[in-house]
Amino acid sequence: MSSKILKDLEELVTENVISLEVKQNISNYYQFKKAKQPNRLFAIFGVLGSMLVGLGLILILAHNWDDFSRSVKTLWAFVPLVIGQLFVGYTLWKNRNATWRETAATFLYFGIGASISLVSQVYNISGNMSTFLLTWILLATPLIYLTRSYAVTLLHVLFATIYACNVGYFNDDSPWMYLALLAVIAPFYMKKITEEANANSTTILHWLLPISILISLGAFISGDDSIGFVLYVVLFSVFYNVGKLTYFKNASLRSNGFLVLGSIGIVGTLLTTSLNWIWDEFKFGLYSVQDYVMTAVLVTLVIVLLVFQFKKKPLKEFNLLQFSGLIFVGIYAVQELVPGLPVFLVNILTIAIAVIAIVEGARRNLFSILNYGLLIITALIAFRLFDSNISFVLRGLLFVAIGTGFFAANYFMYRKQSQLKISKDE
Repeated sequence: MSSKILKDLEELVTENVISLEVKQNISNYYQFKKAKQPNRLFAIFGVLGSMLVGLGLILILAHNWDDFSRSVKTLWAFVPLVIGQLFVGYTLWKNRNATWRETAATFLYFGIGASISLVSQVYNISGNMSTFLLTWILLATPLIYLTRSYAVTLLHVLFATIYACNVGYFNDDSPWMYLALLAVIAPFYMKKITEEANANSTTILHWLLPISILISLGAFISGDDSIGFVLYVVLFSVFYNVGKLTYFKNASLRSNGFLVLGSIGIVGTLLTTSLNWIWDEFKFGLYSVQDYVMTAVLVTLVIVLLVFQFKKKPLKEFNLLQFSGLIFVGIYAVQELVPGLPVFLVNILTIAIAVIAIVEGARRNLFSILNYGLLIITALIAFRLFDSNISFVLRGLLFVAIGTGFFAANYFMYRKQSQLKISKDE
């Protein structure tokens, strides 16, 4: 139990708010609760230790590898796998705690990969990196549910992302199996959301999954890369709307990776496409059917999320960021009809998002939202200044004006909060 709770309990007893018996019951409850929780630090070092042991065994074998016969090499190739299976089997049989499960599962995860690579090397089995990764991931997938291992889940997402990049970025193919690999962990993720919503492990998954999808999305583009602007801004819109679901209503920004990544991604993409030369690089006739289908799927997801949200809770306040992906698709289509107009429309959209953020921050007395809107305005002006022929003196004066605006907005916000506090005290 923390010292703060103990101090509060002592104060409550002193002020006769609670009795000594109640204090003792509360202390016993917290001690019992702490005893049931696994030692997170020990679990982390257990996982790291199992990884180092596995790597150490591989290095020892590699040092004397050429001196072994083929049969001996084959025997050694299965040693990491057998040790890992025995470790996991013992852990499950004895029903050990989470630290044991995480350590054993991590060791076996790398043991599987080591055995596959060693057997392939001994018998000169042909194949490529993507095939090796996919085989490894699929063979290790049951560990997620067999051991209920969080570390293996993270490794699954990490190696699935590496697999998608290897297939899509280096082999000019679409890593469709990546989607299946993400679908495999969906039940585990949903269980974490429902049963451990406030756990740090769940928060990490809220960040890791969208980051993995962001990295892997480009691997699915089969036509000209310029379609990526549309795909990414719509994907960011999907993330932002996911982050606005009821589940994240009371979550902090630190715990809502979907909302943070979606918001920053939308603004970043809009700022990039506010430049004139970006639109000159777009080649509308070089997109494949796959690119259009992916865009349609992502747009559909945005619409479904919007309908779901506003069906649960009628629209009270217009949030432009929630619709920005759909708006950008319309702006993008205009380029084919009226070249040059999309740049103007993107700038207008970005300004509107910034102004709404500033107004919302001022209305709710939130410095974070207010300054976020001001930062968007600053970034947009900076992009426009360096995209046009304006003298350095004028650029300097504009930045001075922006800085003054920052100071003034925050000062008036501070005055407003101070006055509200005084009125409440009175």
